Amino acid sequence: MKRNPLALVVVAVVVAGMLFVGFRMARRSGVSAAPRITQATVAPDFSLESLDGKNMRLSDLRGKAVLLNFWATWCGPCKIEMPWFVELQNQYGSQGLQIIGVAMDDASKEDIAKFAKDMGVNYPILIGKEAVGDAYGGVSFMPQTFFIGRDGKVVDKILGLKGKGEIEDAIKKALNTQPAASQASAPGSGESVPAPK
Repeated sequence: MKRNPLALVVVAVVVAGMLFVGFRMARRSGVSAAPRITQATVAPDFSLESLDGKNMRLSDLRGKAVLLNFWATWCGPCKIEMPWFVELQNQYGSQGLQIIGVAMDDASKEDIAKFAKDMGVNYPILIGKEAVGDAYGGVSFMPQTFFIGRDGKVVDKILGLKGKGEIEDAIKKALNTQPAASQASAPGSGESVPAPK
């Protein structure tokens, strides 16, 4: 049986076109499903349980600079950067930095607590939920770190493992933001208020 080469080329082109359209539609639907977190975006608030059983809300940390790190016990690069976070929490905590680790794996709370203790973690570890990861654009790989200024806005993010110097630079950027003034436009707040006409 003899096959027509032109027919094979046409079939190959049609299949390639269908694959291209399918991948493009999948990417589009993935992008629209997850919000895109960029600089100056207000960090999505959440409430998650910590290893000690208390709930922690991100919004309770307004006025502090926050390093929000999504990690997992199985993540090799996470193990590299966690000792840096311990050092950076010690170094910048008194200046208003709060590092928060969000564990995004299926390990038990006890296993996560043992892992954190073995790593010498000196900052809160929260038990992550997929909905929180989705609010930050989807955590499809780890580590992912968001740097949130004192005003609650994202000032930088690092996807994957970067050097300690880059992490420290982003921390300084977050620390250098000003807290949001709750009564910035109220009379007597130091801002000029236009006179009524």
